Amino acid sequence: MKKALGMIEFKTVASGITATDIMLKTAEVDVVQANPVCPGKYLATIAGEISAVKAAIEAAEAYNSAMLIDKFILGNPHETVQGAICGCLEVENKAAIGIIETFTAASAVVAADTAAKTALVELVEVRLAKGMCGKSYVILTGSVSSVTASIERAKAGIEDGLFLDSSVIAGPDPRLWESIL
Repeated sequence: MKKALGMIEFKTVASGITATDIMLKTAEVDVVQANPVCPGKYLATIAGEISAVKAAIEAAEAYNSAMLIDKFILGNPHETVQGAICGCLEVENKAAIGIIETFTAASAVVAADTAAKTALVELVEVRLAKGMCGKSYVILTGSVSSVTASIERAKAGIEDGLFLDSSVIAGPDPRLWESIL
């Protein structure tokens, strides 16, 4: 995995695809994921050296800031963030469950990174706007105190107006775990 991650989230598919092309032509970055999501938005995640990711994201924003919904640049993302986005993490510790829900995909990824770096928790999933009318969520697990601390820290870092809801389930039913995994 490259050191830095960045994401753009545009209101339209046309703007998002064009911005992705601009990012690729601006700096030496790789596309991790680029696709339309509900409700007709476009997400593109890139990876590379921090300076390249920063230059690419800035170029995408300059291209059409009126259509830009949200963005992020993470210089040193937690090693499980990409796996949680693609849904390919094995959950070792099925303990308390924490959920953070946001209005944008970019804010959910930043929340996941913050939560994973705050306490001893495992990311379970980062669901990015697919089938969610543009909203996104993070599921994590760990001790009740770790999950609570991680969620509180992540909520504090979410830009005003982008946080939607959160919850901590101290003793989840095993059947709930089956439905999540």
